[in-house]
Amino acid sequence: MGKQGHMDRRKVYVRIADELRQDLASDRYPVGESLPSIVTLSARFGAAKATVERALNVLREEGLIQSRQGSPSVVIAKPEQEEAGDAPEEPSQEFTLLWGQLQEIREHLRRQNLRLDELEKRTKDL
Repeated sequence: MGKQGHMDRRKVYVRIADELRQDLASDRYPVGESLPSIVTLSARFGAAKATVERALNVLREEGLIQSRQGSPSVVIAKPEQEEAGDAPEEPSQEFTLLWGQLQEIREHLRRQNLRLDELEKRTKDL
């Protein structure tokens, strides 16, 4: 299985909704606070505004945020969290997938740093 086996195949709006849900659970955006604008979230996720709006619709349907025309979305509830006894003993498939991707990225960055160091040494005295 090549690199495609490590790609997250979920739709972009689902990934954005999941990350925002995690932000709500961790109190990055506490209950009563506004979420950043759609433009800001679009830049953060590198996604189209329509895609971010679709992710926000998911959170609205779950009863986590509330929106009004012309106003920012406001957090109205935290996502339900699993109780400690309900936590799976083995890492989830998603975690395993993300962990593998992270390791690939780290290795790529390590190689790039070595190449940059070598280039810097060669050009230092020019």
